[in-house]
Amino acid sequence: MAFTLDELVSRFGGVVIGDGTCRITGLAPLDQAGPLQLSFLANPKYLSQVETTGAAAVLITAAELEKIDSRDGRCFLVTANPYAYFARVAQLFLSLAQPAEPCGVHPTAVIDPSAVIAASASIGAHVVIEAGAVIGERVRLDAQVFIGRQVKLAEDVHLYPRVTVYHGCTIGARVMIHSGAVIGADGFGFAPDFTRDGGEWVKIPQVGTVRIGADVDIGANTTVDRGAMADTVIEEGVKIDNQVQIGHNCRIGAYTVIAGCTGIAGSTTVGRHCIIGGAVGIGGHLTLADRITVAGKSSVTKSLTKAGVYSGTFPAIESADWNRNAALMRNLDKMRARLKKIETQLETELEAALNPPR
Repeated sequence: MAFTLDELVSRFGGVVIGDGTCRITGLAPLDQAGPLQLSFLANPKYLSQVETTGAAAVLITAAELEKIDSRDGRCFLVTANPYAYFARVAQLFLSLAQPAEPCGVHPTAVIDPSAVIAASASIGAHVVIEAGAVIGERVRLDAQVFIGRQVKLAEDVHLYPRVTVYHGCTIGARVMIHSGAVIGADGFGFAPDFTRDGGEWVKIPQVGTVRIGADVDIGANTTVDRGAMADTVIEEGVKIDNQVQIGHNCRIGAYTVIAGCTGIAGSTTVGRHCIIGGAVGIGGHLTLADRITVAGKSSVTKSLTKAGVYSGTFPAIESADWNRNAALMRNLDKMRARLKKIETQLETELEAALNPPR
């Protein structure tokens, strides 16, 4: 299993500097690569490793290549995004290395007669598929996956072991969902009905579904709740890490990425091309604009309407103390300006006192 640089360029683009017939049989980091491996430079701080690497060729930008002194007799593949190029080549090698999954249904699977399953699908051991479900071409359901009634899976979906998809949810093409994830559980909706003498929390029926677009990745043990009335929507190209909670009626915009342990409360809309760091908490009924980055462990309690980078958290204190501190923090810029004005005035008065007119 090998490719020449010219063959890679024919698939993924780029420009070869050096010998286009140079053969690549694998991939490795700059400091570990051998004479038949392809490596990449994505961070300029590792530029010195390009000078010393044993790699057969290096993926690099044109600007970084100009900084390389020892180019004679070496091979480079110039591209605008070496990291993404490396990922695509890695996918190519992985697809060739993995044996094709045999299609068919494991004898221990439990499938309702009304379910529609493509002949090219692979249904693993102890999978359960309920009434009216539709399983598309080349779908792969690993052991113990549960598919509820009327669920629709488009082509090339891969659900790892013990993924649960509740009734009525739809999952787009080429979606990958890792073990333990739950799609379409009830949202956390309860109406308070309390009096002086007691009462209860009254459950609000969660009658919406979850709609997941194409090319979405969802990590292990992540949960996406179904909508209360309307649907929870994950748009195309979204990438979600492990142990993320997405509440009911949320909409996650296309190509947004969400790191592990983030929680997003219900009815919040996150824009397109956003980056949400790990352990971020986002309140309910908020809107985040397109191309927003939220730093890890930040707390978002109001809508963010302008693209940019946001961060901030605070140790837990009593709410009354926090409210007072928050009021002060909102006016720090005004307080600074006033302090600067007072300092200037004092300096002027001091100067006058030390140097009285004669």
